[in-house]
Amino acid sequence: MTDISPPKGRGALARREARLAWGLLFPTIAIVALVVIVPLLAIFWISFKPVTLGDLRPAEIRTRVALRERGDQALLELRVINPSREQEMRNAALNVTLPEGVALTGDLPQGCAMDGQDLSCDFGTLEAGANERFRVDAQVTGDTREAERAMRDAKVTATGHVSNVLTNSTFTLDNFRQLFSGSEFWSVLGITLFYTVFGTLGALVVGLFAALLLNKSFRGQGILRGLYLFPYVAPVIAVAFTWITLFDPYSGSANALLVQMGVSEGAINFFGAKPLALIMVTVFEIWRYFPLSFLFILARMQSIDTDMYEAADMDGASPFQKFWYLSMPQLLGILSVLFLLRFIWTFNKFDDIFLLTGGNAGTRVLTVNVYEQAFAVSNIGAGAAVAVVIFACLLVFSGLFFRTMSREEGL
Repeated sequence: MTDISPPKGRGALARREARLAWGLLFPTIAIVALVVIVPLLAIFWISFKPVTLGDLRPAEIRTRVALRERGDQALLELRVINPSREQEMRNAALNVTLPEGVALTGDLPQGCAMDGQDLSCDFGTLEAGANERFRVDAQVTGDTREAERAMRDAKVTATGHVSNVLTNSTFTLDNFRQLFSGSEFWSVLGITLFYTVFGTLGALVVGLFAALLLNKSFRGQGILRGLYLFPYVAPVIAVAFTWITLFDPYSGSANALLVQMGVSEGAINFFGAKPLALIMVTVFEIWRYFPLSFLFILARMQSIDTDMYEAADMDGASPFQKFWYLSMPQLLGILSVLFLLRFIWTFNKFDDIFLLTGGNAGTRVLTVNVYEQAFAVSNIGAGAAVAVVIFACLLVFSGLFFRTMSREEGL
């Protein structure tokens, strides 16, 4: 009896197709790794390091060799600096060739020796922050000014080894301990969640309302759609400056209008008082990014079959019933995708708040905290730790989101 069972495993053609597919995908995978994965791994690495801005300076010996005129003689000055404030430098050495006509007549520093016109020095180990200066008497034959210029142009070879905090095997949890030990972090996290949740939901609700308004054909519809897109396409610096000027407590038009209408007795500091500043930056987020939701929702609404709306009209359904029972089930998929994207983007938002308030008046979110820790406080490790926490929060949110949403919505 002939065995007609299908062959097991992959054939030669399938393996060849797999190799071709991986070969075509390799450039994309490499680019994603370089652009996304490598910086992400670097942030994780730095978050466990006690790194400050000063540690980013080159960990190499700094030298200065100069020839100065002193009466009828000259003076050779050697200066050796260890730029690291915490790490000692081992095997520090220097080598320089003196110009012709320059001869050293004084005692050489310890560890230095002359071989013809070659001066070599072995300083051994330099303490952290060491700044050593040595002066040796010299005799110049010929023009002293020319000898000084030649000395400035002389090539100095300096070597020394400093243990770099970025590459050594020292790891610590101090950045995370410092982050979670204070109450400030939880306050910043709460502000971030308020700004993200209400900014995301507000943008979706306003975008949905705008899409409902423009889902009908009327004269001037195209112009109105273009105006709706203005907040999203306008430069963020321009619109942020406009809002600051509009709501300025001294010269802003909004304050002047409120005072003249009797709504307010005096000027209101919209971007400088708690909790109004947080509400204002959230409203700015809603106003600036609702056009994105508007475009996607409108496109989905215009693809819905109109026959069921006609059947609902014949059954006497109200506009609200048609929206809730017919439109919403069709829009739930795109609303879910928009909520996911807008939540992630808003959680990572930095430029809007920084331009409006600089993180002051109770508007300091986690992204602003990254900037302040890394550059204002000069603690790169703490800033990286906050960035890791942001990544972890978004990872947890994404996992919960995909577990909660049903597969029927196409997610």
